[in-house]
Amino acid sequence: MIPENGLILAVGGLISGLLAGLLGIGGGVVLVPILVSLNYEPVQATATSSLAIILTSLSGTLQNWHMGYLNVNRVLLLAFPSLITAQIGAYWGDILPQYLLLAAFGLLLLVNIFLVMLRKRLIKQKRDSNRPKINSLIARLGTGGIAGLLAGLFGVGGGVIMVPLQMLLLAEPIKVAIQTSLGAIVIISISACLGHAYRGNVFFLPGILLGLGGIIGAQISTRYLPKLPDKVVDLSFRTMLIILAIYFFFKAWINYQG
Repeated sequence: MIPENGLILAVGGLISGLLAGLLGIGGGVVLVPILVSLNYEPVQATATSSLAIILTSLSGTLQNWHMGYLNVNRVLLLAFPSLITAQIGAYWGDILPQYLLLAAFGLLLLVNIFLVMLRKRLIKQKRDSNRPKINSLIARLGTGGIAGLLAGLFGVGGGVIMVPLQMLLLAEPIKVAIQTSLGAIVIISISACLGHAYRGNVFFLPGILLGLGGIIGAQISTRYLPKLPDKVVDLSFRTMLIILAIYFFFKAWINYQG
């Protein structure tokens, strides 16, 4: 049965797809609030978002691959540990209070802003040698593991943490970090979705409608990302994190009061 709010779901998916290709995030930060506003339970919104993110991130990743902007080895190293950590996140998402999860996510977004600013400061002061500060394999596996945990907990792709950590630990330019992050999100979201589907929390038709809108948005944004100046992409990324952090702190307070 087609949901009454199918148009809202499709438009929401379109917006999430634009964010996925432009900022390297899966779009769950948009999809979860939309689903909650349509009276889905928080855990159902998280689970259904993960299904939509699979379609959205896959669309953008295929476009990046077609244009020659995708390094498959980097993607696989980021995504591999998420196969385990996403299941842990899905389990925790079922048992932790919702207000605590919302507040933790808002705090995480602010931490990401700090990581990006720190990376830029190191470059400006020329104390960075343009080489990773720690073993690149450990950095990629650790970054992917954290992203998988977030995907299971919050229904996001994990790009909000992968992009700044790739920049900071692996000395990757923001565009490369975004393109690699989006590829890893495909595998991360599959793992998270399977974990939630096992618990019966995924609504497949709404998730597909969101995903179809996301496919269109991701195709548009991935075509324009290589043409945008780094400053524009960087400013857009940080602005989005600030807006979302404020939103999630507000939602956490409302949830706690309720």
